[in-house]
Formats: sequence, C-alpha cells, structure tokens
Amino acid sequence: MSEENRYYSEKLSAMRLKRCYEIASLRIKQYLEAEIQYVLEYIKPSDVVLELGCGYGRILSRLAQRAKKVYGIDISEESLRLAREIFNDMPNVELHKMNAKSLSFKDHLFDVVIAIQNSISAFKLDPCELIKESLRVTKHGGKIILSSYSKNIWEARLDWFIQQSKEGLIGEIDLKNTRHGEIVCKDGFKATTFTPVEFLNLTSEMKLEAIIEEVDKSSIFFVITAYH
Repeated sequence: MSEENRYYSEKLSAMRLKRCYEIASLRIKQYLEAEIQYVLEYIKPSDVVLELGCGYGRILSRLAQRAKKVYGIDISEESLRLAREIFNDMPNVELHKMNAKSLSFKDHLFDVVIAIQNSISAFKLDPCELIKESLRVTKHGGKIILSSYSKNIWEARLDWFIQQSKEGLIGEIDLKNTRHGEIVCKDGFKATTFTPVEFLNLTSEMKLEAIIEEVDKSSIFFVITAYH
C-alpha cells in the first residue's frame, strides 16, 4: 500500500474523516449535496449500485433509499467498522474491505458504479486501471460516474483543507507549493485533481463513450457508459 493510500486508510478515516465533513463551510456542503443529487438522477429503484471508496458511509443511506441494493467498498477497516454500526439496520446495504483496482465481484454485476468527491484522484490509482476494473463489473449499458473538483471551487476547497489542518485532521498545508488545483501538506500528503482534458485523452485512448459535465461550479463529472 502506498503512503498516500495509508494516509486515507489509517490517519484520515472513520471519525476523523467524519469530522472533515462536519467542519465544512456552507459552500463545501453545497458542493457535497450537489454531487449526491447529480448521482441520484442516474439511479433507478431496480438498480444494484457500487460505491468505490465509501468511507464511513457518508452517502450510502441516500443511495440505499433510491436503489434496490447498494454495495460499498473501502480500504480502511476503521471506516468500514463505523459504517457497519451506522447501517446495521439497512438490509440493502452491503460493505466490503476492498481495493478499487482489484474488485472481488463477478463481471457485469452493477447497474451504476460511483466514485465521487474527487475519488478519481484521491484513490492514487492509475485512472486507466480504475476505469477498466469498474467497466468489468458494470452491466452492458450501465454507468460509471466519477468526479473531480472544478477549478471554480478552488478557494473554498483550499479554505476547507486549511481548516482540516488546523484541527489536526491532515498535516500542515504547504502554502508555498499549493497551487493549480493541488493541495500539498508538509507531511507529504497531496490532494490533486483530474482535469477534463486528461479525461478526454484517457477515454479517447480507451475508445469509451463518455460525457463531461460541470455541476454547481464545483464538480466535474465524468460519466462513462459501459458497452461490452
């Protein structure tokens, strides 16, 4: 496991991760809600949904209210433990410790696969590998929904990370090297973004059908249709 993945699985997990969202500004909370609303538009009551990087289950209940069945995976056992406590009485939610680059699910199982809130960068995986594995487990005609930050929310995003740093949830922000969508901490942690140009280049190389859409001037969504 890379050092940055270890950061998410061990340091920034469970209640510490939950605290990051509790201290978010109104603008960040607006962004987070807009992402959820965007995803929900793709989910039907008959759908089986997979969330990659579900953490402690921040959006699982919203997904479970819309879908037939929701699976959540994460690399942090601590976050999953908290999620199991929260969703103990929700029979249509199933949780697994798993890495998004090597999913222990059969082919073509899911109608929708989701990795939002900048997961395409935060997972620290080769985006091509992430997409290929997501495609493998998605039904023909199903959707893979990924997101990254829009440049239009940079100031609010940076302020949020500075607040997380002040609370000791992440390392001290290295303001000298923090710029152009990349937030750098002095302990080595980096929060990057994935641009529309990078996505277009990737999907073009992979010959995939995809759309790019900016939502709420805060998120860039990348939606891929799975054709096998």
